[in-house]
Order: sequence, then structure tokens, then C-alpha cells
Amino acid sequence: MLKFVLLALTTAALASPALAHPVSSPGSWSFTLGGATDNRSKDASKTRGGPFVHGEVKWLSPDGLFYGGAGVETIESNGSDVEYQLNLGVRPTLAGVDLDLNIAHKWQADANPGADNKTLELTASVSRSIGPASARLLLQHSPEGAGATRAWTWVEARLGWDLAPNLSASTAVGRREQSANIDYTGWNAGVTYAVNDRLDLDLRWHDTDALAQGPQYAGALVAGLNVEF
Repeated sequence: MLKFVLLALTTAALASPALAHPVSSPGSWSFTLGGATDNRSKDASKTRGGPFVHGEVKWLSPDGLFYGGAGVETIESNGSDVEYQLNLGVRPTLAGVDLDLNIAHKWQADANPGADNKTLELTASVSRSIGPASARLLLQHSPEGAGATRAWTWVEARLGWDLAPNLSASTAVGRREQSANIDYTGWNAGVTYAVNDRLDLDLRWHDTDALAQGPQYAGALVAGLNVEF
């Protein structure tokens, strides 16, 4: 609970300048808090199978084309239990296809002395929705990962389907190739329920084909929620 309060205060501090001047600031701002029973990224755990919380403040340009944000989340890596990030992106639509190009800088607070605790991630995705169906192809690359990992690339294909006005299902499969670490294929499948315009609940199974022992790459059922203000 204390860690969640600290994260909420940190994100609120990041958001306060924008929220304090909603009239003079162009574009719109959103503030999100959430958590889950495991922090899964690319289907691998960043919390060794333990729960996590996160917070984020995001700015969106008036035309919806540009966005930027700052976030914080709990992790278990390199002796650090908190990771911060700053990101900028652009979301154009071309011939009915939605593009998303993003650059993010992440760093782990209070990491072990000498640990490589910073990383830069480049993301590009292409998505399309037709009726209740949706599809997305995502490509991520980092020239230098955190910890012992050097350059890595993640490619993921995702399919989704709206089951009801507030209920959707999705499944995804991805492949991670990385230097100085193991390569693996990951996948997930689950459902997301929108309780209202602000609250989402998600239940999802994550798994990988990695042979490494421990909870990082093991299969797990993950339950999470996100609240947007």
C-alpha cells in the first residue's frame, strides 16, 4: 500500500502542472493509475511473478496526432523496484490504417552500483479495425537494454474481437531476439471489461517457450485494473 501511495503521489506531481492550467494548455491531459497481479512486458515478468502498480500522465494534441507522457511502475530488476519513463509519439491515419510511432526513455531508480539501468525503446505499430474485429502488428527495438541485455527486438501480432459493448477478447503472439540474453516466443490471451468510461478490468494468460527456470518466463494468469481520470 505504501508503494502504491508513493507512485500515486509521484505521478500526481508529474501531472500537476498540466492539471493546474487546463484552460491555457493546448490539447488534453489524462491521468491513469492501475495495477495487476504480475507486471508482464512482452509476456515476461518484470516483478518475478509478483504484483505491481503503475501511474501515468499523458498529453494529447488537439488534433489527436501527437502525444507525450511520463510514467512510473514497480519492478524487480537490477536491485531496483521502481522504473520511470518519458515518451513521445505520433499517431497518423493513412488509408484507414492507424499508425503509432513512439520513442521512450526508461530508467530504474536506485539500481545496483554499476548496473546498466537505462534503456531507449523505439516502437512502431500498424492497426486496423473492421466492425467488431481488430488487428495490430507491432515492432519494438532497443539498441541497449537494461541489465546484461544488449540490443533486442520484439515483433508481435495481435487479434481482437468485441464480444459485447463493454467486453472484448484478444490474443497475441510475439518473438523476442536479444543479445547477451535468451531468445523466446511469448503469447497471451484474455478478456477486457470496461466497467465504465474510466475503469477497465483485464484477465489474461501469459506464457513463453523459454526454458529458463523461475517465474520470469513461466506461464501465469494475470488480473489487472486501470482507472483513468
